[in-house]
Formats: sequence, structure tokens, C-alpha cells
Amino acid sequence: MNDQNNQPQSKNSLMRVALVGNPNCGKTSLFNHLTGTRQKVANYAGVTVERKEGFFTLKSGQQVRVLDLPGAYSLDAASPDEVITRDVCQGTLKGEEQQDAFLCIVDVTNLKLHLNLLLQVASLKRPMLVVLNMMDEARRRGIVVNAQALSKALGVPVVETVAVKQDGV
Repeated sequence: MNDQNNQPQSKNSLMRVALVGNPNCGKTSLFNHLTGTRQKVANYAGVTVERKEGFFTLKSGQQVRVLDLPGAYSLDAASPDEVITRDVCQGTLKGEEQQDAFLCIVDVTNLKLHLNLLLQVASLKRPMLVVLNMMDEARRRGIVVNAQALSKALGVPVVETVAVKQDGV
């Protein structure tokens, strides 16, 4: 990465990526690392009440706009936060263009809870990267996840991270 925090000059070359996941799975930590900002990170539900955006440039020169979406358990919206997330994911939020890709962040220590949203986002058939976060805590608890097998089953790339330590990011 380079040129963090610089807003892109040309909208035509802008890649739009949304961070999607359950509350408290590490979306905001990843957002902060990617964009070089310090959005509030807390350990209670609803901390990311509004959609936040930031920018960074890939080593290739590709400019990326990242949305840190509110935490959601499902695209079957039950709260105002989930409505925002659902509408951005489905490309129906007024004034917001369709995302080019999704980073679906998963707390690997509670994978079963996160699978519902993960599978719903995957069903949208948009480019997606699954981010298995909190791998350090999973290892500490003796939890083993086969990222390669999960990638094969979902048909999308899967990476392992510890976002708060910027490991694997």
C-alpha cells in the first residue's frame, strides 16, 4: 500500500470495496489498517452505526474506496444498521454505486454464528474475499480451521488474519 488517506483523483479508476461482517468481528480494525485512520473500535454491539469510508492505493496503483459497514448478522434486515448493510450489499442504497468486491470478515472463534451472513453475501455472486480474523485467539483456544478447504467449498479466496496486530493484512 502507499498514498494512504489520499482521495482518488479519478472516479473511473476507483475500485469500491465494502467490509461486511457481524458486529465486533474486526471490520473496523481492518478498515483502520487499510486506510491509515483511527475509527473507534469498541467491544459492544452497534459501534459502527453509520457507514464510514476511507481510501488507499494498492501497490499496482489501483485506487480503492473502502466502506466499513455496520455489523450485521444477516441480510434479512432486522435493524437500521442491517438495512444499511443489506442495501449496500445488494446495490440498492440510494446514491451508492454497486460494490466491486466484498471483504467478508469472520471471527473465526465463532465461525458457526458468522456462516449465515457469509453465505448470504457469497450468494450475491460478487467478487469476495473471506477474511478469517482473530486467528491468534482461535489458536489459543485450540480451534483449527482449514482455510484452503473453506476456500474450495465457497469458491472464493480465504485468508487468515489478526487485524488488531496487522498480521496477515
